Amino acid sequence: MATQSLADLFKDLHASVSVLGDANQTLVSHVAPLDVAAAGAFSFLSNAHLRDQLLSSQASVIVLSEADLVWLKEQGKTHESSVYVVAEQPYGVYAHVAQRLYLQRHIEAGVHQTAVIDKTAVLAASSQIDARVVVGARAQIGERVRLMAGVVIGDEAVIGDDSTVYPNVTIYHGCQIGARAIIHAGAVIGADGFGFAPTKSGWQKIPQVGRVAVGDDVEIGANTCIDRGALSDTVIHDGVKLDNQIQIAHNCVIGEHTAVASCVGIAGSAVIGARCMIGGAAMIGGHLTIADGTVVSAATAVPSSLTVAGQYSGVFPPMLHRDWERNASLIRHLSDLRKRIRTLEKTSGQ
Repeated sequence: MATQSLADLFKDLHASVSVLGDANQTLVSHVAPLDVAAAGAFSFLSNAHLRDQLLSSQASVIVLSEADLVWLKEQGKTHESSVYVVAEQPYGVYAHVAQRLYLQRHIEAGVHQTAVIDKTAVLAASSQIDARVVVGARAQIGERVRLMAGVVIGDEAVIGDDSTVYPNVTIYHGCQIGARAIIHAGAVIGADGFGFAPTKSGWQKIPQVGRVAVGDDVEIGANTCIDRGALSDTVIHDGVKLDNQIQIAHNCVIGEHTAVASCVGIAGSAVIGARCMIGGAAMIGGHLTIADGTVVSAATAVPSSLTVAGQYSGVFPPMLHRDWERNASLIRHLSDLRKRIRTLEKTSGQ
């Protein structure tokens, strides 16, 4: 990680910002929280409840909203040593800068001597294949792809350009991964879906002949499993972000830019819309549809389709969040309500 000027860090920034200071002469070496930031640090404020931290922060660069800057000036506490950057979404600007500082990819093209590459596989000359990687027949590895130690790529699988696959990931035969994917350690892409037919003699396995098709700019967390389709494909669309230890069953479809937190289970043939957010440990039933833009709170059970976008919560059949809050408040006081009802019944002679 090298020190960079603020002007360089803001290259390719799609957000509109206003810099109060000299971006070319301001140097940034790291990111840090406001309350501990020192010279060279890039920091941000996205929660007005933490405004007091602006008063003493020594960060070289602070990203904040127009309203927060006005508040700071009213306190008379702006620091000459700090450059202030006004942005509509400070957190998004911080994410851009943090990527530029910490996530620059360094590829050392070549194939490690212990890797096992089928002679029919196609590897871009710019790819990096680390120790004990296995690449199957007719697999295709794109430009500037890095496969880290112990990765297994099945026959006829495809890995798109600029993707990073961390150690001990397994990508089964025929699966397709788009460009700029990040797949973390231990993930399994394309294992058989849970398909069995009941017979008098026991469970008869149903061959799973579909694939997993993953779009561009997808991130898949550690030990997450995505099953291949039974007949058609399991599809993860562009920009989807999956946390650790998620189970996605066969023939599911997850829409563009949806984010799914850890320990979520999604049963077969569920169709989740675009730009949804699924909280940790939520359980999504099979053969249902979730509307675009829906938010499912943590630990919520979804047994049937949610066709109207909104925030849904609850361990019993989900409802709109505002309704759940009212009912949850009543549930907390059920014992007291029961006592009051019994007292009323006694006094009324019932």
